[in-house]
Amino acid sequence: MKEKNTSLHSGWPIAILTFPGIIVHEWAHKFFCNRANVPVYKTCYFRLGNPAGYVIHGPVSSYVKAFLINIAPFIVNTCIAFLIFLVAVNASSLGITTYLLYWLGISIAMHSFPSSGDADNLWSYAKKAWRRNPLALLGFPVVGLIKLAAILSAIWFGLLYAIALLLLVAFLLQGDSLF
Repeated sequence: MKEKNTSLHSGWPIAILTFPGIIVHEWAHKFFCNRANVPVYKTCYFRLGNPAGYVIHGPVSSYVKAFLINIAPFIVNTCIAFLIFLVAVNASSLGITTYLLYWLGISIAMHSFPSSGDADNLWSYAKKAWRRNPLALLGFPVVGLIKLAAILSAIWFGLLYAIALLLLVAFLLQGDSLF
């Protein structure tokens, strides 16, 4: 199976600007493949092309493993960006390091959403498994949400998500004094 990364409509300039997010996205797929004992045949963490990164892996033995591998970027990228934002917001000054942390967090959060290819893979696994595993029924709405996020990427949904995550962290740390 090939796991593709979302390619933003602006192409390679955005890919270069947000390359850490693409790398973490693909690493998340590979990490969950390794945890699920699914063989990984090839990994491309970043390239200038479409897709900007990918993981090619072997067959998956259960729906739960397939689900986790496909949504891995959402879990991993969101958690890593959240932690980076915690450090950036807590920084005592707005020096270059703080701005680099904001850029890193935003670039990682922007690539949190699984790609349409990931959604197609999940759909395929859910169709095969729903009779044996009722949990697979949850995969259908997740696929819809992933596809919706892909459509909304035309209006920079990944960036909006990253900013919302940053604002959430700032609000959690600073409360009502945020604005």
